[in-house]
Amino acid sequence: MRQISIKAPGGLDNLVLSDAPEAEAPKAGEITVRLHATSLNFHDYMVASRENAAADGRIPMADGAGEVTAVGDGVTDVGVGDRVVSCFFPDWQDGAFRPSDFSRVPGDGLDGYARESVTLPASWVTHAPEGWSHAEAATITTAGLTAWRALVVDGGLKPGDTVAVLGTGGVSIYALQIAKAMGARVIATSSSDAKLERLRELGADHVINYRDTPEWGAEMQRLTGGRGVDIVVEVGGPATLEQSITAGRPGAHLALIGILTGISGEIPTANLMRKQQRLQGLIVGSRKHQQDFVAALETLAIRPVVDRTFDLADLADAFRLQESGDHFGKICVTM
Repeated sequence: MRQISIKAPGGLDNLVLSDAPEAEAPKAGEITVRLHATSLNFHDYMVASRENAAADGRIPMADGAGEVTAVGDGVTDVGVGDRVVSCFFPDWQDGAFRPSDFSRVPGDGLDGYARESVTLPASWVTHAPEGWSHAEAATITTAGLTAWRALVVDGGLKPGDTVAVLGTGGVSIYALQIAKAMGARVIATSSSDAKLERLRELGADHVINYRDTPEWGAEMQRLTGGRGVDIVVEVGGPATLEQSITAGRPGAHLALIGILTGISGEIPTANLMRKQQRLQGLIVGSRKHQQDFVAALETLAIRPVVDRTFDLADLADAFRLQESGDHFGKICVTM
């Protein structure tokens, strides 16, 4: 089979395509999956692009979607021919446990899914939504589940709520689609007027060019009649958090899911406290969250937005597109 691995010291020029043995036959509790697609996330980019971010020979990519080709003894949840999608935190099945590092995340601390077949515990996957392509299903693991948890699991999204989404990456667009499908209003931001128009086409009720309107938090207050938004899907981090706090209503839920503008910075704590808002960091979700999300996707009339699809051999070029910021939605790789 073909696979991509990261050659030390790392970086996009050290993503190496090679021939590798087919996955071993599954043991008890395991399944073998013929992988057909993966999708790119900021976390994958950081692992692949930074020097010494991954062990020499690590197989990258946290997202994996494909078809079960063999099952080991005792496996009852899935069968041969089932379409499945990987879990970001395979050890977090359910409950209050919260992983706080990436040591057990495929594509980072463990080998990931930039390959054509894999044998793994059956509990490391869920079913894919009925009727979805493998590339579409591959967007669920990280981006889709992050948006679902931010809005529904943690944010308690209700019909009539107003949600703010920042930018046009995979999580933000998923959040827009989920929010609209569940009866919420959405205010979306971008620095590109062309992308803002596409956000309108996806259902955004209001759009803001944050370069033209740097005080976009106040603009969101104006657009909501001074009430403020109920949930902010905060992907920027330190450089955008002040505006997100301004945009939120008293008691708003601010889901901190990204650090695109840096890993630290000033937080206007007095305003956050005064408005009694809840700022919650999150990293993807559990297998149970993913099962619930897949069940919801089979009733919600949404499909992920895939900007472009690359072949496995061109994974580095896919990352370079991601790096450019020219994409809209998800970038996928097929095997």
